[in-house]
Amino acid sequence: MNITIRPLEVPGDYERMAELLNTIFSEPTWAERLEEDDRKMYKQGKPTYDENGKLTGYDRIRLAALSPDGLMIGYANSWRAPWTEAGTLHHTLVVDPKFRNKGVGAALVGALEQWAHEMKASELVVNVADHDEASLAFAQKRGYLTARHAFKSILKPAEFVEASEGDDELRLISEGIRFFTLLEEPGEESELKLYHLYKQAAADIPGNRESYPNVAEWKKWFLHMEGYRPELVLIAADGDKYVGVVHLLHNEKTSGMYHEFTGVDREYRGRHIASALKIRAIRLSKLLNAPYMSTHNDSANAPMLAINRNRLGYIASPGNYRMIKELRSD
Repeated sequence: MNITIRPLEVPGDYERMAELLNTIFSEPTWAERLEEDDRKMYKQGKPTYDENGKLTGYDRIRLAALSPDGLMIGYANSWRAPWTEAGTLHHTLVVDPKFRNKGVGAALVGALEQWAHEMKASELVVNVADHDEASLAFAQKRGYLTARHAFKSILKPAEFVEASEGDDELRLISEGIRFFTLLEEPGEESELKLYHLYKQAAADIPGNRESYPNVAEWKKWFLHMEGYRPELVLIAADGDKYVGVVHLLHNEKTSGMYHEFTGVDREYRGRHIASALKIRAIRLSKLLNAPYMSTHNDSANAPMLAINRNRLGYIASPGNYRMIKELRSD
């Protein structure tokens, strides 16, 4: 097949880009959402290099693969954020299922890796669905090795039965822990407290190798994400100190909830604060008639997996592998 690779053209490509991404994403996206994300992006990349010559800074490339009749049959991007580990580029690649095994993916990978070499990257990272044997073989053939495994879990709030787990919240309240949402305690001071809690908790997530963004970038990419609503940010506090958080995102297309983040201050772990917050999140999702809640956890994050599956009844669902390819410097 005669394939044309060109830069992504927006806004014209958003609709088809969303269609392609929805063949691999665990939660649906749409053109308006992609356009809104783009508005938050930098207009011009700024790659830099550290004292060891490793790629730092930020930049991206986005490519479309076209069939002979001009149909967009594949999409790929390569990017790094200011907080991405030095030397690393993250890749996303998708080919229309009807056009696979025709060289489209190979052409896109070749273009991405050419750009990676030009950027002097030392490592490429891609996420591949753990049940997609063809895509796993495609990545392995091109030198990608499995580094981490993230499990997806799903819960139907309407079927959740609390049993005795609700006692955790009552006990914690008796110990002086407050429970509320960001809607009830809004403002910059509250968001700054959340930022410091997120930053500490994120450092302990298995497999996390990134630095942490500044407050402004965190608000843009980690708090005010698509689906953000302040009443869906559930907080536990000891006096004025924020010690636990659960962040839900509402998907307007499915009405489902994605459990984006759970974090507990190190000094307060072991007191079942995460469990209490998660149960409050399930209650809230049930109240809002969310048909499902979903989340991802690293396979090495045994405490969180135990809470989700053993205590709360989340059901295992296909997840993804993080695969890494080391690049040789020429």
